[in-house]
Amino acid sequence: MIGTQFTKFDPQQKGQSSFDRMLNMFLQLLSYTSGDANEALGWLTELDKEFDLAGNHYGIGDFIEDLKDKGYLTEKTATGEFRITPKSEQSIRKRALEEIFGKLKKSGMGNHGTYLSGRGDEQNSDTRPYQFGDTLEQIDFTASIRNAQVNHGLEIFSMHQEDLEIRETDFKAQTSTALMIDISHSMILYGEDRITPARKVAMALSELIITRYPKDTLDIIVFGNDAWQIQIKDLPYLNVGPYHTNTIAGLELAMDILRRRKNPNKQIFMITDGKPTCMKAGKRYYKNSFGLDRKIISRTLSLAGQCRKLRIPVTTFMLASDPWLQSFVRDFTEINNGKAFFSGLDNLGQFVFYDFENNKRKIVK
Repeated sequence: MIGTQFTKFDPQQKGQSSFDRMLNMFLQLLSYTSGDANEALGWLTELDKEFDLAGNHYGIGDFIEDLKDKGYLTEKTATGEFRITPKSEQSIRKRALEEIFGKLKKSGMGNHGTYLSGRGDEQNSDTRPYQFGDTLEQIDFTASIRNAQVNHGLEIFSMHQEDLEIRETDFKAQTSTALMIDISHSMILYGEDRITPARKVAMALSELIITRYPKDTLDIIVFGNDAWQIQIKDLPYLNVGPYHTNTIAGLELAMDILRRRKNPNKQIFMITDGKPTCMKAGKRYYKNSFGLDRKIISRTLSLAGQCRKLRIPVTTFMLASDPWLQSFVRDFTEINNGKAFFSGLDNLGQFVFYDFENNKRKIVK
């Protein structure tokens, strides 16, 4: 007879089934394995051996069958290889959004630098008297009825223009964002995994735009020796390669994409951990991994100026603390009139979301 078992109370797992608890861990592991379901299940099996994740009544085999039945996993019968489905890809993006955006709400630092009122879609707490041109949707009817009763009495209800009260909204401009992610080999060097938080931020930002700002556009660019565009569905599988850092190719591709976007507000977010070390010179690559090469840096700074002329600000999220790298980023930022954040791995998501939300609240000039 086993008797009564006592376990530590976890309020986040209250009411969750064994499958839901295992699914949360599985999605988290997929973020670290670049979407490799077989590796994630291998890790999950080892964790289950040591910690008995769901109890004796529910094993990894049961979990795998449930994943397939619920549409999270497919299996190649010939090889026994597992692959995640689009449903899993979306779940990973949603989990990244909850993880990063949840931290923002708990941090107490959610003040935006440029709250501006205008005709928008998000109400704030401010009210004002009615003005000619205000729409019916902006009227705060509860406050307006109260004003009418105060001004004209309760016996015969009468409402006039001066009784109407308008609920202010935050103006939110449509924005086209190009997100550049460094996938050079240095993103996993020195025993520090920088690509995983960069990948999580990209998934969370894409899910935020899809669900909250559907009129916005997000183009995702990865750059190593070259630069190329990837789709949102490719993000869970994003990984580094044996590449140098061709920031120039990334900026050129981002500018080319944003030129074709019709939105008046355009911006580039660049997540990187190192210096530009590569550029295309004709049909060959010009590379220099030792220090800041004058030829490469000059071309990079020139592109910063071109982005400024096109009114495309570049916000750089630098995952490195070397003083000479920070000096380069400051020069780049000054020429572009953009912004730079020298971010650690833990607060990268906060910096990206603060800046994105700030840029949403501005007047198109």
